[in-house]
Amino acid sequence: MAIKPTIYKFRISLSDLNRDYYDTLNLTLAQHPSETIERMMVRVLTYCINAQENLSFTKGLSEIDEPDIWLRSMDEQTLLWIDVGEPSVDRVKKATRLAKKVMVYSFNSKSDVWWTQLQNKIKLLAVSVFRIEWEEIEALAAMVQRTMDMSVSITGDSAFVATESGECEINWVTLQE
Repeated sequence: MAIKPTIYKFRISLSDLNRDYYDTLNLTLAQHPSETIERMMVRVLTYCINAQENLSFTKGLSEIDEPDIWLRSMDEQTLLWIDVGEPSVDRVKKATRLAKKVMVYSFNSKSDVWWTQLQNKIKLLAVSVFRIEWEEIEALAAMVQRTMDMSVSITGDSAFVATESGECEINWVTLQE
């Protein structure tokens, strides 16, 4: 018998000062049995950073041919492909063929090693790559509850997150634009 995903519900008050984008997001996420809380929260954060109409989560780890988040046009073209983690060069290359814009958000403790090993190959591709600080994601993950309200304020290359359980700041670095 397969292990079922864990469902999380987030109500997010989003203020993106970089883009003058303000919204209230109601997100329901299924955490895959093999997915960590940290990875799931990076998905939530990257959704907030790129929030716009029709942006959606995919089946994620359950469907290897899809990104974690995407924006699709009415005629099913992929306008934005967002991967979370440290994808292979082949996966990134495939994404650049399938989508108009590709973004990768690397976040874990081996992120620097991944970038050092692959940056010369990834530099040849039309992809934006960002590294989110691991310790800050751990702080965010420590505040997670199955149902929660969050306030996310984005300015520059950081997001200030406030919840009932506490608050933290999450920073990211642009590795390739």
